[in-house]
Amino acid sequence: MTWREPKGAADLDFYTWPTPNGGKVAIFLEEAGVAYNLAPVDTAKGEQFTPDFLAISPNNKIPVIVDHRFAGGPHAVFESGAILLHLAEREGKFLPANPHRRSVAVQWLMWQMGGFGPMLGQAHHFRYYAKETLPYAVERYSNEAQRLYRVLDRHLAEHEYVADEYSIADMAIWPWITPRKLQGVALEDFPNVARWNDLLKQRPGLRRGFDLLGEAGKPPKPTGDAWERLFGAGQFRPRD
Repeated sequence: MTWREPKGAADLDFYTWPTPNGGKVAIFLEEAGVAYNLAPVDTAKGEQFTPDFLAISPNNKIPVIVDHRFAGGPHAVFESGAILLHLAEREGKFLPANPHRRSVAVQWLMWQMGGFGPMLGQAHHFRYYAKETLPYAVERYSNEAQRLYRVLDRHLAEHEYVADEYSIADMAIWPWITPRKLQGVALEDFPNVARWNDLLKQRPGLRRGFDLLGEAGKPPKPTGDAWERLFGAGQFRPRD
């Protein structure tokens, strides 16, 4: 990825790298037609630990946005779920106006942030990234991945989209099913998720957002210093 020159005047900077969480925000921006500057943060090189980045992302994670249209001056927002809520309110898009549907969308956004993403992330780690195979961890997180897919599948049996209309809840959840092979998940076991996946893939904006970050579903396996910065002692060193 390279810094992107937007069409028109951009008042939003988007700091990210190819991950499911970065994909959520990319999808919103493309779906909503928001002009933005794309600022790559190469986490394998440790760019998430630079002082300038820590000033806008205290948890040293991507994605982050800086909204230059915010009242009072440039405003940084970190955490992908918070970014989606911020953008939905700013643009007046993809957060249902109906109070019931809005509540459902926010609940499932929190479900993704609190469970679906973190647990699938652990499945990714112990099935793909870990330096040694730990059978208990692989079984624990693979089973939890299956359970969470069942939760989503049961819900989608009665809903076309997560909140009955396309929303930030769909944008938050969908990128996490793209690397499902790393989670040990087969979509044929979850027919309602498979139907929803096929529906979402028909959206040009979603495809543009996903393609913007490249092969987010097939990340290269880091080695050496890159592995240490992402998963080892390098991520825990105190920062000034």
